Amino acid sequence: MSVNLNKRVAAQLLPVAGVVLGIAQANIKRENRKDLLVMQLSEGAQVAGVFTQNRFCAAPVIVAREHLAAAQGIRALVVNTGNANAGTGEQGLQDARTTCAALAGLLGCDAAQILPFSTGVIMEALPVAKIVAGLPAAVSNMVADNWADAAQAIMTTDLVAKAISQQVVVDGVTVTITGIAKGSGMIHPNMATMLGYIATDAAIAPAPLQAMVSSVANRSFNCITVDGDTSTNDSLMLIATGKTALPEVNVTGSPAYNALLEAVAEVAIYLAQAIVRDGEGATKFITLQVEGGKDEAECKRIGYAIAHSPLVKTAFFASDPNLGRILAAIGYAGVDDLDVAALQLYLDEVLVAENGGRAASYREEDGQRVMAQTDITIRVVLNRGAVNATLWTCDFSYDYVKINASYRS
Repeated sequence: MSVNLNKRVAAQLLPVAGVVLGIAQANIKRENRKDLLVMQLSEGAQVAGVFTQNRFCAAPVIVAREHLAAAQGIRALVVNTGNANAGTGEQGLQDARTTCAALAGLLGCDAAQILPFSTGVIMEALPVAKIVAGLPAAVSNMVADNWADAAQAIMTTDLVAKAISQQVVVDGVTVTITGIAKGSGMIHPNMATMLGYIATDAAIAPAPLQAMVSSVANRSFNCITVDGDTSTNDSLMLIATGKTALPEVNVTGSPAYNALLEAVAEVAIYLAQAIVRDGEGATKFITLQVEGGKDEAECKRIGYAIAHSPLVKTAFFASDPNLGRILAAIGYAGVDDLDVAALQLYLDEVLVAENGGRAASYREEDGQRVMAQTDITIRVVLNRGAVNATLWTCDFSYDYVKINASYRS
């Protein structure tokens, strides 16, 4: 089950002018499920993205990067679930390009104007014939208000489809932003297995659009972890169709840019947190706030040491306030000059540790009360600077092992 994550119904998801979406059942891994998505963009739409930093990146990541760099104007995205097309060598690249060429033929554009994305099992050949056969059905049902089905079509082990819309008024013009994402396991930046697609009808020039998606990723998808495994396929794409009356945003730091940046970041943060709330086998959603650090790097280093510790994560699953495990993780995080006597550790509002050990005011029953909650905040106050960082993670349960032990079956 997911942790306090409610599915957004189709009526809550707003169409974005300049984007139409179609889905199909291509039977890539399982019969009778939505597993193929096509997103067609209006001519002139701008697309920017960030991708996994896993050196063993998937074939569609390589091809998508190439097509973005070609700068011919992206006209469509195609996403399949059920197969990652990763660890597939030269044949995988050929299959990704075959998919692009097939969709380009249906849409009347160049193959370099298509971005391919895949998610699913690694090191298995992409069933490209099934994908090509499914593309006509996806193209034939493309409509603007298909975001809910699109969110469902990109799921793998996800229990809940992840989607959100919001509107913001910029210089008197209403701008719409809608996003979808998938991810549940193999979640850890950089990037966090996730795919994310956010579209806005604002006009944003290429350079500020790339700056925006990079900034947004660092505030959202690069602040989550489920299991510490960085996927081969992670991709986050930001699409700006330019279909509103708002003048094109062509510089970073302008009031219009900043307003759009904050609105897009809100969408991305919701989607990133939804991935953690829907983490494989998750029963607890944990916010990690590391405060008073010298720089962001050391704050995140400490946060991830806690978030990645199997001992910490299993204690949270059991609601066992064995909180010395958190101190141990802080200690091995790699901040060599850390003064452990200067920091405080809080569980929600409960002071757990100070002066290098258990706080005099701490009571086991207080820790037990907080640990029993489904939403929990861990605060580490370092008292060595003015920089803070916030990360999100979840616990490890029996179901995480079950899901990943039988992932291919």
